[in-house]
Amino acid sequence: MDSTRDGTEPHADGDFAIRVVDSMGGFARAEWESLTGTSRNESGNPYNPFISYEFLSSLEESGCAVRRSGWMGHHLRLEAPGGRLLGAVPCYVKSHSQGEYVFDHGWADAFERAGGRYYPKLQASVPFTPATGPRLLAHRVADADNVRAALASGLKLVTDKIGVSSAHVTFATEDDVAALEAAGFLTRTDQQFHFFNENYSSYDDFLATLASRKRKALKKERREALAHGIEIDWLTGSDLTERVWDDFFAFYMDTGSRKWGRPYLNRTFFSLIGERMRDDILLVMARRNGRYIAGAINFIGSDTLFGRNWGCIEDHPYLHFEVCYHQAIDFAIANKLRVVEAGAQGEHKLARGYRPVTTRSAHYIVHAGLRNAVAGYLEREREEVEQIGEYLDEHSPFRKDLAEPDS
Repeated sequence: MDSTRDGTEPHADGDFAIRVVDSMGGFARAEWESLTGTSRNESGNPYNPFISYEFLSSLEESGCAVRRSGWMGHHLRLEAPGGRLLGAVPCYVKSHSQGEYVFDHGWADAFERAGGRYYPKLQASVPFTPATGPRLLAHRVADADNVRAALASGLKLVTDKIGVSSAHVTFATEDDVAALEAAGFLTRTDQQFHFFNENYSSYDDFLATLASRKRKALKKERREALAHGIEIDWLTGSDLTERVWDDFFAFYMDTGSRKWGRPYLNRTFFSLIGERMRDDILLVMARRNGRYIAGAINFIGSDTLFGRNWGCIEDHPYLHFEVCYHQAIDFAIANKLRVVEAGAQGEHKLARGYRPVTTRSAHYIVHAGLRNAVAGYLEREREEVEQIGEYLDEHSPFRKDLAEPDS
């Protein structure tokens, strides 16, 4: 099988080819949207804003996910004869492991101490975004499983051909993981905390599902968060002015600089998504004495609210919990969204009504010795994640007489 960058890689049976393109500009918007859908109001495909053409192209055009930031586009196109797009994988050649939220620094360190070269690697993901969604993008047709299988095999072949150490598909769906496992990828699990809207009519309706002590604690927490004259605004659509983005970006930079050392996203990115995705964005902004002092950005899918970045310029007790978690629940209930995904990690979310959920990634390691070592590690890690999940379920704040929700 021949493989060249921006060239084709014909499959052995000759019925399709894999081609690699270095930016989202290698796809026509219409053909990408034929795989992902165009909006959360569209019937059919569940809409995930993070795999939208607008989101991924904005990351590239703003300079956030480009070669100089260590995210070099290496997107896969699966094409039928004649070039018709059958499937795709958003993918990047990475020179580091920052902005991924599935940590492989230990693997890199061990391999390089043994004389190997871990970077560059391939990363099939949405940059800087720990939210589960499709990674092997296929039309929702009868042969979608075959397309995913071809994309999984294609990703493995590209990894071998360009000579990188590994390929990593992070925050993948169960269907994607099944296809990747069949192609020889190793599976990794982790946990996040999600809120499930059980057709609640109000926040108080949700509170009624909690144990009495937890219910009282959350009521008190919310009261204290909004002390000192703090008010909350929900901003979306035309509310998202450049002045609002200036305020939010100041919050993001303050918190990001302290948390990561260098924030991943720049001001241009927020202007681009504010223009292109304004109806799919919710800013929860805290206001005191006539000015905004804190905020969180959320993205709205067809049935899910995705909580992302938070920041503030004033510290107030419990304000982070109010802006990021309680207000997200309020918005989901008011807008009949089924799930709130509150981002990576954070067992403190459990006490606020968020439940542990398993996330999945898949990893292809070229070097046999490293692959065997990682496989053993992942087997032990999966057992630990399962045990922690069981423990957290037992210690949830929900009344014990209530059934678990469908996830």
